[in-house]
Amino acid sequence: MTTSPDEPVDLLVIGGGINGCGIARDAAGRGLSVLLAEKADLASATSSASTKLFHGGLRYLEFFEFRLVREALKERETLLRAMPHISWPMRFVLPLHPEMRFDTQTPTSRLLSVLMPWAKGRRPDWLIRLGLFIYDSLGGRKLLPAARSVDLTEDPVGKPLKSQFRKAYEYSDCWVDDARLVVLNAKDAQRRGVKVRTGCEVVGAERGGDVWQVSVKNVDTGQRQVVRARAVVNAAGPWVAETLKQTLGIETSEKVRLVRGSHIVTRKLFDHDHCYFLQGADGRIVFAIPYQNDFTLIGTTDQDHGDPSQPAVCTEEEEDYLCRFVSGYFDTQVTRDDIVWTYSGVRPLYDDGASSATAATRDYVLSLDRSGAPLLSVFGGKITTYRKLAESAMERLKAVFPDMPDNWTAGVALPGGDFAVDGVAALIEKLVGQYPFLGERRAIRLIRQYGTDAFGLLGGAASDADLGEDFGAGLTEVELRWLMSEEYARSAEDVIWRRTKLGLVLSEQQVARIEEWMRDARMTGGQNELRAGDRSGDNL
Repeated sequence: MTTSPDEPVDLLVIGGGINGCGIARDAAGRGLSVLLAEKADLASATSSASTKLFHGGLRYLEFFEFRLVREALKERETLLRAMPHISWPMRFVLPLHPEMRFDTQTPTSRLLSVLMPWAKGRRPDWLIRLGLFIYDSLGGRKLLPAARSVDLTEDPVGKPLKSQFRKAYEYSDCWVDDARLVVLNAKDAQRRGVKVRTGCEVVGAERGGDVWQVSVKNVDTGQRQVVRARAVVNAAGPWVAETLKQTLGIETSEKVRLVRGSHIVTRKLFDHDHCYFLQGADGRIVFAIPYQNDFTLIGTTDQDHGDPSQPAVCTEEEEDYLCRFVSGYFDTQVTRDDIVWTYSGVRPLYDDGASSATAATRDYVLSLDRSGAPLLSVFGGKITTYRKLAESAMERLKAVFPDMPDNWTAGVALPGGDFAVDGVAALIEKLVGQYPFLGERRAIRLIRQYGTDAFGLLGGAASDADLGEDFGAGLTEVELRWLMSEEYARSAEDVIWRRTKLGLVLSEQQVARIEEWMRDARMTGGQNELRAGDRSGDNL
């Protein structure tokens, strides 16, 4: 749907994280006119700081969150089919540890403390096996293999572990590149008519009759404009409550609980492609996941985070905690000297009054205020259920836009994902065949990031020279131009930590050169070519 300059858009979405971009895409596919405003970069906060899994949440079964787990389990395979380039199946190894205990806040632990007081809060093996049976059965699994028991003394996955671990269970979930998931949703939303505006902050709004008058500021130039919208979606993540009260002027009794999850990335701790699901004596769990070929991702923590304006940083205490946690399992001890990178994100969970951050619900709540022009606020959620959250949001807005068509996103591929789930190897082979100068390692990275769009990115290149300057690790001028023109990248940080993870291997000098090149590209007449007017707060 198109609108005239004076006509209000149907929907203004505040926030360029996974929920905001997912809702914008879904709404545009139903024919609504949509403007998405993000004050920084897409996925610049929580949505690029997850554990990077599409998973049902095995431990949520202990909290009896069966609806959430079932929805997430069903979504794994729906999402996998739509984005096989940035998501793929993984097997998770859960070593059995006789001393591992429940989180004492779970309903399961309270029930078993009554029924089995002699267990003293320990997780019995039979209960883990029962949980995995439910996990396999609850979501109608079709693509992913079932759980099985593993003899760690014989299976290669037991080799990195201490000899005391002799048995494990193995089950399926999926990996996903979280930041690229957000960018691809935004890109598909734009293809369907959404105006995606990064570096564009909503600084004020008021209701004027049946529409919102929203003041939007370009963070680079300070220029302000007023945008009229028939409805507003507040998907500001950790800032959802702040946006409600300070920006939109709405008082509400609903609260958000900010929980910081920190991760560390270390040198590679094992040589296989399985992940580890590790139980802690404190009732928590931590994942150890193969990451970017040469590293291991370990996380996450759960700490209350009081103020969204304070940056989320992995503290030294959290680093030590994660190192101690995995060192209890791995034969080789992990120390802070092994850490090559850390990241931390703040999860905006719905405040359900739980006594601990770990026990707080991961389910989402959608609050619709119709005391004037409609306002929908998004509390909580998890990356695996973003598509279902978007469908639920549109269902809530059905009363505002009654002529909207039905749900449509299930099974619709994201950009670059229009190939079979098991077609990655064939696509890599095709790319190497068409561009033999790439080599297999670089071809794998390009397919895993861009899927079928890798061919459009490379175009008619016949040699490395045709790709322009190489900034390091195979990141070339052609790719950088693509990231600016097609994927909203505005800075070197956007490129090396969110569009790619090449920050793990690039030097400070190489990163500085990337920043310099991008600045020059914007200043030397590249604005039109790079379509910056379509990305910035100008020309709303």
